Amino acid sequence: MSVPVHRDSRTEATRLLCAGVYLDIDFRSQVIEQLVQHEERPVAPSLGVDAVPVLAYALRARSEEVQTSLLLLFGWALFLAVDFGAGGPVPGLPMAWALAYALLCMVLWSARAATGLGTAVYTLDRTTLRKALTGRRGRLTKLVPLGPRLLLAVYWIAALTVFFTTGAADWPAVFFPLLLVVPIWMHRAHVSGVMRHELARARFAVLPRAQLPTSDAYRRIGAAIEREQHAGLTIYDPFRPFIGAGSPYEPWSFALELKRRPSADPELPPLTSRTIIELIRPRLEALRQSAAETSRDRLKDLEIEEFVYLPVGVPRGEVSYEQQVVSRHLADAVDEGGEARRHFLRIRVGAWDEQVVVSLLVRVHTQGGMLVLEVAPHILSPIRPEYRAVDVIAGRGSEDVLRDGVRALLTGPTASFAAAVSSVRTLTAVFRTWLTDAQRALPDGPTTSVREMGSSQEVSLFQEMDISRYVKTIQDRIASGVRDALSGQGYETDRFEQQIVQVSDGSVYIGSMSGGAVAAGSGAQARNTTGGDGK
Repeated sequence: MSVPVHRDSRTEATRLLCAGVYLDIDFRSQVIEQLVQHEERPVAPSLGVDAVPVLAYALRARSEEVQTSLLLLFGWALFLAVDFGAGGPVPGLPMAWALAYALLCMVLWSARAATGLGTAVYTLDRTTLRKALTGRRGRLTKLVPLGPRLLLAVYWIAALTVFFTTGAADWPAVFFPLLLVVPIWMHRAHVSGVMRHELARARFAVLPRAQLPTSDAYRRIGAAIEREQHAGLTIYDPFRPFIGAGSPYEPWSFALELKRRPSADPELPPLTSRTIIELIRPRLEALRQSAAETSRDRLKDLEIEEFVYLPVGVPRGEVSYEQQVVSRHLADAVDEGGEARRHFLRIRVGAWDEQVVVSLLVRVHTQGGMLVLEVAPHILSPIRPEYRAVDVIAGRGSEDVLRDGVRALLTGPTASFAAAVSSVRTLTAVFRTWLTDAQRALPDGPTTSVREMGSSQEVSLFQEMDISRYVKTIQDRIASGVRDALSGQGYETDRFEQQIVQVSDGSVYIGSMSGGAVAAGSGAQARNTTGGDGK
């Protein structure tokens, strides 16, 4: 039976984000918070990713960690009860071993949290992290603390020494820490299986898309995400524009008075925003076709679409995303130039397997005898590099059970405390969701996107070079489309061409200036002097 393929559900970015919810508890909590706890907020545009499987894996990972924490809770209860009954090695402190091991678990978890290496129950070992964080080995080695590991060694030396010198009277000190490793081992084996059988590159490309739970609430949330994440319009808060597009990248704009050439035909119709957009689009399409015919450049996959931003107002469930309604918004908003409803031409390039997403949002005004062109490039940086550990884990194979058991033994104290923290977070989130009844909360716009939450803040030099090339190339096509629109409608283009040249060079254009001084560029200085000798 064939499986329907949804837009962006097979991208590398989607796969890595699905793995990230297992490896990064903070990212997982943010995904669930934004998409479930704040049901009143529409999702931001999903550029290059599919938010549904990411949320589905996040909910699965949370549920599996809760099950693991319940097993650990049972083990801890036995540890405390037996240690209390045994009397303990310290007079007056009948639970010395249990308390000491609990304190050790907390210290190890805190140390790992302080390094920023992640605090999920499935903790990554240093070798896996080094392979995932290519080029950052020196920094990683400095971050991994040795003190807590020495404490772990001290505990086991003391426990084994007492165990053998007292004739196994203090067996709980050795038995229960080993018993608590079993649920961690089971959990690691399960997560490793998910990485191998579902999230490995080859498997992820052919398996059905992960689905949300079948409860009414999740069906409602899933249907809303399906409607919103790839629609031609989105709801926004005026103080949080362009959510989902990433970070601004050298936005620019200019205003130009429209002047007809003396030789222009007086019968020519007035210039409109729609006219300009319809002249920009063919140049972008030609760029895409040329790249597809002559190279493997990512410009061959350039996406061009019109997009409308609507201000927060009506509740989420009352916003219509039907194609007829979206088309009407696009037609009405393009020439109105309003402050609330805003029309943009969105040009998107998904580079580096959707690791780097370049989006240019173009808005045109032609009211009041003026042409105003606004271009807002935005960049989505790569997915966090530690999520690439999924490929290291998937490549180990199912025969790695014994090594995974040793890893569970070494990471058991950290994972035990992480499971407790995860359970507390889950209970708090479920209670808060029930208490706030987000479905009936005041309407709001998105505050972030799944793609932005899982992004790093770094790009490589090659990626930066590609970003600059894509932005400059697309801006050139935009400028040529506007110039041809002006010329075709009989308007003067000299001042427009002068401003575009200055913007393209990254310098400063001054329309007219009397006195004063201008400096541009790093370290530049300017002085304004008066006097006939110029000194």
